[in-house]
Amino acid sequence: MEKIQNIISNERIPTTLRTHDFFYELPQELIAQTPAPVRDQSRLMVLDRHTGAVEHRIFHDVKDYLREGDVLVINDSKVIPARLYGTKVSTGVSMEVLLLRQLERDVWETIMYPARRAKVGTDIIFGDGLLCAEVTGISEDGGRIVRFTYEGDNIYSILDRVGNMPLPPYITARTADSSRYQTVYARKEGSAAAPTAGLHFTEALLDEIRAMGVRVVPVMPHVGLGTFRPVKEEEIAAHHMHTEYFEVTPESAELINTRPAGGRIIAVGTTSCRTLESASDERGVIHPM
Repeated sequence: MEKIQNIISNERIPTTLRTHDFFYELPQELIAQTPAPVRDQSRLMVLDRHTGAVEHRIFHDVKDYLREGDVLVINDSKVIPARLYGTKVSTGVSMEVLLLRQLERDVWETIMYPARRAKVGTDIIFGDGLLCAEVTGISEDGGRIVRFTYEGDNIYSILDRVGNMPLPPYITARTADSSRYQTVYARKEGSAAAPTAGLHFTEALLDEIRAMGVRVVPVMPHVGLGTFRPVKEEEIAAHHMHTEYFEVTPESAELINTRPAGGRIIAVGTTSCRTLESASDERGVIHPM
């Protein structure tokens, strides 16, 4: 079997872009606060890169832009209820903890608010004591390393009871159906936020796409700190990107590499795209890792 690589450092492309080059107006009233009743009835904007023409359709129409031989690459990572609201044991101060990455069985890298109150040795309880945490260290990025204790076989069953789905700050409404924060193909727990580009697929739509002769191939990048950390540097090249964990199986690499002649690789969202970029060599061949 091919040797598994542990650390991939993507090439940093020289750029003169600055943060103000990305500024644009997004009226608050145009940000949807609740999902469409049916996933694939959400809006779809189509941009013709050759003419610049913009067309507005519904997401189910995405199949009209696929063709036989294409490979549709999806991210099958599963979002965990990663936002925790607890109390500092020594003072009773309210604490917010966002789980980023599982380092060991019960040891996690986190972001805490207010961070200044989370010194090494701080104890925090959640859910009336169902989950307890001790701050054991501080990461290079200023996050907190936490060791959890609880009763039960694994932390995920506890998180289902005391955790909350992490939402971006511009979403203020919550839906009672927590499954709407997951893609229909979510498989392996570990993301701190949803890979949102895939939220609009339904099982029926994916079946239609497969019936067209399109391969639907999963890769598994866990969405991490990079999604939450704002770009504070004026020069884009100076921004430090946090690492993320990903997997590309031998089966997925084979399906992508052996696509029919003329078949396109179409990544669903930026998480799938950067996984493919990380797993490919200079010839464009995808490697399992």
